[in-house]
Amino acid sequence: MSTDRFSGKCILITGGAGGLGSQIARTAIAQGASVGILDTNEAAIQTLVSELKASGGNAAGEKVDVRDSKSVTAAVNQLAKVLGSVDVLIAAAGGSLGTPRDLDDISDDDFDLVLDVNVKGTFNCARAVIPHMKKAGKGSIVTFSSIGGRSASPVTGVPYATAKAAILGLTRRLAKEVGEFGIRVNAIAPGLFLTDRLEGMFNDMSKADQDEVIDAIPLRRMPKLQECVDPVLFLASEESSFITGTVLDVNGGRMMPN
Repeated sequence: MSTDRFSGKCILITGGAGGLGSQIARTAIAQGASVGILDTNEAAIQTLVSELKASGGNAAGEKVDVRDSKSVTAAVNQLAKVLGSVDVLIAAAGGSLGTPRDLDDISDDDFDLVLDVNVKGTFNCARAVIPHMKKAGKGSIVTFSSIGGRSASPVTGVPYATAKAAILGLTRRLAKEVGEFGIRVNAIAPGLFLTDRLEGMFNDMSKADQDEVIDAIPLRRMPKLQECVDPVLFLASEESSFITGTVLDVNGGRMMPN
């Protein structure tokens, strides 16, 4: 891929210091972007930003809890000031967040945490970047749904499924509202990509449940992390300039929607 694919563009990544977010950041930097990292882990932010700068990239980071709208807006505005613009938001913060899978084990707090980080967090971040994108006359927002929000997954529980299904409605409605300003909003719906956190969940599953996951994938293998990164950056890029309000399934054929 061209090293100037994102030349002159600033990409903000929430959950950017995690396994998937950091790989998105490295690839975006290699393709010419400036990158802003938003995450709750300050040490991980600093380590990643230092790595990206050492590779010759332009990067900065802000510690933020995406559930806090005021903090999100302040962090986005600060990164826009430091990096010069906000052209792309990749809203990767979320997941099951270590909450239980099984219904009897899920507490009220578990449900609230997953919904707040995934849904409210995505909304807060999108709302914070939209004024910058309106000013520029265009922009791209990539939200994170999941195969678990598109079909019943054996891996994650009800809160996760609910949150990731809600992301799809958020994405479509937001795309309709901001399209006139040249802003595109699309969702990615990955299958099971084994970041450190998800690998632990997968390894804790029974052999029967693991076999169910693999057997349901027509490509008959687990994916590489980069196979999620590349579709995300496709939606972020001008290559998808007439695509908005859609969901891109990246699951090896495990789910084939009509």
